Order: sequence, then structure tokens, then C-alpha cells
Amino acid sequence: MSAPATTSRDRLPADVGRYVNDALRDRYFAACDEVFALGPAPTAETDVETTFGTTHVYRYGPAAAHRTPVVLVHGAGSNSAMWYPNVAALGAERPVYAVDTPGDPGRSVQHMAIHQPERAAQWLDEVLAGLGLDEVHLVGASYGGWLALNQAHRRPARLASATLLDPGGLEKVGARFFAWIFVSAFATFAPGPLRRRLAVWLDQPVLVMPELQRMVMLGVRAYRIRRPAPLPLTDEELATVRTPLHVLLGARSLLLHPQRQLERVPRLVPGARVEIVHQTGHGPQIDHAEATNGRLLRFMDSVDGA
Repeated sequence: MSAPATTSRDRLPADVGRYVNDALRDRYFAACDEVFALGPAPTAETDVETTFGTTHVYRYGPAAAHRTPVVLVHGAGSNSAMWYPNVAALGAERPVYAVDTPGDPGRSVQHMAIHQPERAAQWLDEVLAGLGLDEVHLVGASYGGWLALNQAHRRPARLASATLLDPGGLEKVGARFFAWIFVSAFATFAPGPLRRRLAVWLDQPVLVMPELQRMVMLGVRAYRIRRPAPLPLTDEELATVRTPLHVLLGARSLLLHPQRQLERVPRLVPGARVEIVHQTGHGPQIDHAEATNGRLLRFMDSVDGA
């Protein structure tokens, strides 16, 4: 797959993400391509120029946009390859665009920081405009969930709906989530049988998927992320959201407290649909892909029907 021509040693501000060197970048891209190969190949790739750099976008599904398109925004430290369990099902029903977020290890090239909430909303609005999309179903996972929620709060004009998959932005990220990441990282070095048991205990599918594990580990080595954690929306900010909202939470999520948000979100956002996915943690779109895809499509159909 193609990538914009750049090097990690260009003169960039200190708060902009970059690759350590071109050799590691290329090795990482090769690992990403192995993960992309687990799903259908994109029908097209394009680069969208924004104020904050070049955003790389993958397109799936039918060529004609007879139905409202879906735009996918991945989690922190990842890229659009993570959507391999979802793009076939979603793309069979609607045009799908998967966006590599600048500042994360992918094929986008960042020139200016976007972690401030208003800048993040401006960046995503510019991407949608550059793609010629006036109305989309926005789907975000983890940090991408914060981006989607932030968009619904700050720049909702292009959104038909927003779906958040175990998202950031609802609660302050606590120590238990960082502990989960830390333990998961060490678990990658465990022998195979133990690693499989740890994958179940940690709700961490990366540990049993060699392609995912290779991509994640190379990403840590190859890319320097420069982005502070997003601040959660207050009750007052969340109450401003009028975009149809769908929230899927892992029952064993360590990023937030599912039962707390099951009560809070519908109370503050009229009509919001909040569902808890059982027997999963932070990645329902990966370890419960079929069920998650069905829920996403049913929600989008209900919004379009309304």
C-alpha cells in the first residue's frame, strides 16, 4: 500500500508524532500490510490535505454512495488495519472510509498537533470535506471514540450519527487501564500456551494474533506518539450532543465503568443507545466482531429510517 513521501527526521514541532527512522517505518508498514491482509483489500486509497498534515484514507464497499457512508476512526497507537474484522460486513451494506489519524503510527503524515479538542474537530471536519462527504455515520474505537464524541460535541454538522466503541472521553483514564496495557505488553513475551491463557484473562486478542502482535510491537519501536490523554466531557458538555449516539461498552472494560455510563449517557443525551457487550473488555469490534457489526448496521439503519 502506498504512503506519502516523508521522513521521520523532517523538522517538526516537539508535540508532533513521527517515525524514528525510515527503516523501522518500512518494517512497520510491512507488518501493517499483514494485518490488512486478514480482511478484504480496500477498493481505493487516497490522501487528504488538511491544516494539520496529510491524512491517509482507505475506502471499502460499493463505488456508489446510495446509502450514508461509514467513517471509521481507530484507537490510539494503532491505524486503519485494526478494522479488518469489520470492513467486509460494513462495506457490504455501505461505502466505508477508514482514516489513519495523524499522530498515530499509520500512513498519515502529521505537521501540526491535533490533540486539542477544537483542533481535533477541525481536522476531522477537513477530512470529511476533502472526501466530499456531507453526511456520515462516524464510528470510533477507544481514542477514536473520543474523537467521534468530540466531533458530535463541537462540529456535528456532517454527522448522521456517532458510534463509540468502548470510548475515551466519558471518564478520566484511570490507573487500572494503564496497568492493563503494561501487563499486556509484558505478556507478549510469555511462552505460547501461557500467552493464550493470558489473552483470555486480559481480554487481549493481540496476544493470540501473531500479525496483530507484530504490528503493535513494531509500532511501539518505530513511532513516537506525542499526544496527551484526552480530557473527558463534563456532564454539561455531553448534554450538548444532539447527534444520534450509539455507545457499545465492554462488560469487562478497564477504560471506564460500563454500568455508570449505561445510566449517565442516556440521561444526558436524549435518545442515546447504550449497550454492554458481555464477555469482552476493551475490543468488542475485534473479539465480538460479528455481533458488533450487526449492532452497528442496525443502529445506522434505524437512524436512516428515522
